[in-house]
Amino acid sequence: MAKPVLSDPIALRLPVDVLKDIETIAATSERSRSWVMVRAMRYYLATEGRELMEIERAREGMRQGKFQDVDTLLDELDALSKDDAA
Repeated sequence: MAKPVLSDPIALRLPVDVLKDIETIAATSERSRSWVMVRAMRYYLATEGRELMEIERAREGMRQGKFQDVDTLLDELDALSKDDAA
């Protein structure tokens, strides 16, 4: 398995209670604090972070004029619904 490409080291100040939890998890799982923190960040990016990035992509699309008026969309959905009923 190839090693991941790593960034330069970064400094990060954490609340003492958070660091204590990270150290407990690291010791229990026999992993490094960095390993625990990277997993936690990846989880955040895959959940809440992903949602925030999707919101920003949608906002950028709107700034570029890539959107549809809600009334037009509802009219199209009504037409599809009537077509399905027929």
